[in-house]
Amino acid sequence: MHIHDLIEDSAALANLCSRFATAPFVAVDTEFMRENSYWPELCLIQIADDNEAAAIDPLAPGIDLTPLLDLLTKNHDVLKVFHAGGQDIEIVANLTGTTPNPLFDTQVAAMALGQGEQIGYSNLVDSWLGIQVDKGARFTDWSRRPLDKRQIDYAIADVTHLAVIFPKMLAKLKKTGRGAWLDQEMERLADPAHYINDPDESWKRVRISGRKPEALGRLKALARWREIEAQGKDLPRGRIMKDETLADLALSPPKKQADLARVRGLSGAWAGNDIGGRLMAALDAAEPLPASEMPLRDDRKPGLGKEGALVADLLKLLLKIRSREIDVAAKLLARSDDLEALAAGKRDGLSILEGWRFEEFGRDALALVEGQLAFAVQNGKLKMSRTEDAA
Repeated sequence: MHIHDLIEDSAALANLCSRFATAPFVAVDTEFMRENSYWPELCLIQIADDNEAAAIDPLAPGIDLTPLLDLLTKNHDVLKVFHAGGQDIEIVANLTGTTPNPLFDTQVAAMALGQGEQIGYSNLVDSWLGIQVDKGARFTDWSRRPLDKRQIDYAIADVTHLAVIFPKMLAKLKKTGRGAWLDQEMERLADPAHYINDPDESWKRVRISGRKPEALGRLKALARWREIEAQGKDLPRGRIMKDETLADLALSPPKKQADLARVRGLSGAWAGNDIGGRLMAALDAAEPLPASEMPLRDDRKPGLGKEGALVADLLKLLLKIRSREIDVAAKLLARSDDLEALAAGKRDGLSILEGWRFEEFGRDALALVEGQLAFAVQNGKLKMSRTEDAA
């Protein structure tokens, strides 16, 4: 495989992308920094097919990334291959408003091949190629220039290995007939809506004690305010205000802005500055959280009840057995929400009752909740058996 020098000018990038435009696939990775910003700062892009590989410097003065972004988002004939690509895809979505398409994530694919739910890149390379990845440059400050040869080689290796692994993985998926198992997961990864940080949804990430609608309404208003401030200032949301302080203010709101000087986690300046004023305006406009948005307690999921919760536990045991039997990650086979819905009596719209999931797991899960399947121990191993009623 031909490894290019670091690409730092628009003409070289355009030529590279014109060659990749006819490739069946490209492996893609990025290096970025986000410790000091809300939006990730793209510092390096690595790309490879089975013939050549390169690292591209998006911080190079005057470089035009349009040919690369068009290759990733507009050329639908080239498959884009990532490993645990969520943050890489988010960066492309931030730059273009859309996502690489079509795409393939080797971490997701590994779930269908019995390699666990979140296999790391180093373990993937070791298991497929028997190569120990050099981890020496992983803590690099990728925004600093110049980058030395070791840093660039380390970064490019991420895609050169991936370009070798992907065809092997694809061949195994075809041989086992499990390629279609991944369609739904890949579609979810390719959905641009998956990468939108909606300020109105940001409160759901904050832990708070208590479930009073008034407090949760204030939490929603404050989290929305913080998200907008963080986006506008391009700062991590924790730099605007820590989660703990946000939750404290929602539970015990100040009556006037001057009271902010006494809030743990805030400086005295909040008592009179503009950001403190905007915080108070957000609190003043807060309304109790409507019943339709109230989070469900684990012990009060609709229709589940105590007996249903026990049935859900049996379904989770069945899932564990079945995922081990067919060597697939349990997370790919079924999610807890689906199991609880099935235990509560729901039948429509459940992914485990459709397609390959029904064939591999859903049929037996349905039989279990309907009393046609039971657990048994044979030779010290847990097995499933049909009940006399089913017979």
